[in-house]
Amino acid sequence: QVQLVESGGGLVQPGGSLRLSCAASERIFNINVMGWYRQAPGKQREWVAAISRGGITNYADSVKGRFTISRDGAKNTVYLEMNSLKPEDTAVYYCNVVPFRGSYWGQGTQVTVSS
Repeated sequence: QVQLVESGGGLVQPGGSLRLSCAASERIFNINVMGWYRQAPGKQREWVAAISRGGITNYADSVKGRFTISRDGAKNTVYLEMNSLKPEDTAVYYCNVVPFRGSYWGQGTQVTVSS
């Protein structure tokens, strides 16, 4: 049963922008804090950003001031607006609840920042 589906990744030059989307099942979206995570090649998966049902946000220091997480209750969708992208942002990006549940991991969406 697919419950979280990420999209919106791609290839972008340094300094560019992308917006990722995560479509969630209503059950997950309405109950939980939602978050974005990423996994770069050869590295462990790391938490990037989170948003509560009430819209309170929190970010990893590495993306603070550049990324913005938001949620749309009408669409059960979580977004990640990424600006001023750097090569070190290259990773597969995933959404999940916070704290994550292993069974919720989806396929993720690849973000590559390169000139």
